[in-house]
Amino acid sequence: MSGREGGEKKPLKQPKKQAKEMDKEDMAFKQKQKEEQKKLEELKAKATGKSPLATGGI
Repeated sequence: MSGREGGEKKPLKQPKKQAKEMDKEDMAFKQKQKEEQKKLEELKAKATGKSPLATGGI
């Protein structure tokens, strides 16, 4: 019986990430992602508004 040796060991604490400053490229990339997300949501809204194509019944 070795006392403290058994069981799961806790990982060491990681240092907190520094809040990095965003340059123009990062800002443009995030803006582009937001626009693409809006387009996808609009397409989803249009798709759900229509009736399902494959309505199979018994």
